[in-house]
Order: sequence, then C-alpha cells, then structure tokens
Amino acid sequence: MKGIQIVSTGKALPEEIITNDDLSRIVDTNDEWITTRTGIKKRYRCTQENTTSLAVRAAYEAVEASGVDIAEIGAVIVATSTADNAFPSTAAIVQKELGLAENVLAFDLSSACTGFLHALNVGQALFNSTDYKYILLIGSEQMSKILDYTDRSTCVLFGDGAGAVLIKAADNMYRQINYTRGDTDVLVCRGIGAQDAYVKMNGNAVFRFAVDVLKQGIDEILKKSDMTLDDIDYIVCHQANERIINHVKKKYPGHEDKFYINIAEYGNTSAASIPIALDELAQRGCFDKGRKLILAGFGAGLSWSSALIET
Repeated sequence: MKGIQIVSTGKALPEEIITNDDLSRIVDTNDEWITTRTGIKKRYRCTQENTTSLAVRAAYEAVEASGVDIAEIGAVIVATSTADNAFPSTAAIVQKELGLAENVLAFDLSSACTGFLHALNVGQALFNSTDYKYILLIGSEQMSKILDYTDRSTCVLFGDGAGAVLIKAADNMYRQINYTRGDTDVLVCRGIGAQDAYVKMNGNAVFRFAVDVLKQGIDEILKKSDMTLDDIDYIVCHQANERIINHVKKKYPGHEDKFYINIAEYGNTSAASIPIALDELAQRGCFDKGRKLILAGFGAGLSWSSALIET
C-alpha cells in the first residue's frame, strides 16, 4: 500500500476581518464571553470572495510553491459544505482556473469539518488504484453564508477560508481510521431549498462528543501504527474550539506542546481548518523529512477521523 507525502501547501483568506468586538455590535456577546469559551479572537468573512475563489487561490499557492508541472496533477478534490453551486463542482472550476488538463478527476466531497481528512483518505486510495503522480486536496468554506447572526451560540464560532495541500505517493508511513455515527440533531444545516439553511448546534453535546472522539482517534491511530506520542512531532486537530483541544491535551501530560492551535486567528473554518494549519506549519519550516504528524478531525455526520502521516 502506497503512503503519501505532502509536497507543498497554500492558503487563502478573505480581506475582511471580523473581531469579537465587531460581533458584539450585531449580537448580544462580547470579547470576554467569546474568548473564554472558544479561544477565538477574530475570523475572516467573505465580501467579494466566495468558496470557489478561495479554493482557487489556495490551490494556486500550493501549486506555485511545489514547482510541479501542472500536467502531472491527476486529481483535484475539494472538501466543502458551502459550495457556491449545487453543480458544477468547486473542483471543476479549480481545474479550469489553474489550467489543468481535461483528463483530471475533479469533484467535491461534502463531509463538514471532517471533510479534509476524508479527502486525504480518498486521495491515498486513488494513488493505489491509478497512476496519478500528484493530487491536489483543498478545504474551502464560506461558513458566513450559513450562519444566523442572531444566534450567538453559532455565529461567533465560524470563519471563512481555504487551505490546499499537494500530495504525492510515497513509501512514507500512512495510517488512517474513520468513523460515522448518523445524527441530525446535534449538528445540522439544512440544504438546497430550505428556508432556514443555517447551522444549528447543540453546543454542549458537540463539546462532549469532540473531546471523546479526538482522544479515541489519537489513541487508536497510535495503536494501529504501533507508536506512542514520543514518536510524534505534531498533533493537528480540527480547530473548532480551543477549550476542546485543551481538554484533550490534558490527557497526554508531557506532550501538550505537540498540539498545534491557531483558532484565535481564524475561528472554525470547517474543512479548511486542518489544511490552513498545515500551511502554517510548512511556512514555519516544521516539515523536515521524517517528521510524523497526527491529524484528527470531527464534525457533522456525526463523523470523525484520524490519520498519521510522515513528511
């Protein structure tokens, strides 16, 4: 079975920044309330941008950073729950805008906040069933268009953005596990034609679920890989709430510094949160050869996934 290697990364953010103080002027909240409960200080919101334009920008940045001939890219997978069109797919527009060949497989994957990890698993599977040399994975979301700005329990949490990762097949270590627990009550957003297509969430239930499944995912991927946290360099969790990650960190004394957290800057960007974090790590020079990372995500579905990759 082929593994995967991250070749390059990219990200894209809207121009407009929304601070906690900005939100306090449109909904009953304040900076202290948001910060203490979520760790979020600001988030980005689309005005001129959208899910597609963010995906294109992030993808272009990743491809430019790679130096790879675009003719060698075999597939484009966009993880998103906020596509601008029911069809065509966001990925098809990325293919067009980047000038990729017509024999490229391009499609969207809808799996909420777990979407990027599911795309990673699909990408690895494609390497084992095709002769693709490179695959472009993108998480892109315009969460602001599915938020009810009178609901302070949800509108303060989310932000817009995109992250992209170009991967190639490699002999590097790769393990991944996925889980699904069908649920339409805890976290849901109705679809096309719905009059109230906004995020609705039972915050306490999501918190308990997230803390439990992040630990489960980390523990089981370590067991599957016959490793301990001593072998791991970074743990990149889906950035939903800093308190969630802090609760999980406490369960691994001595390894707290391995958990990467950037939610203060972006809020919860759903499928974009892990690739945005990976781009930040790459820009900081943290992807030396042989580094081992655990990626752990969760989201509506309910779904959760964890992966162990080697740089």
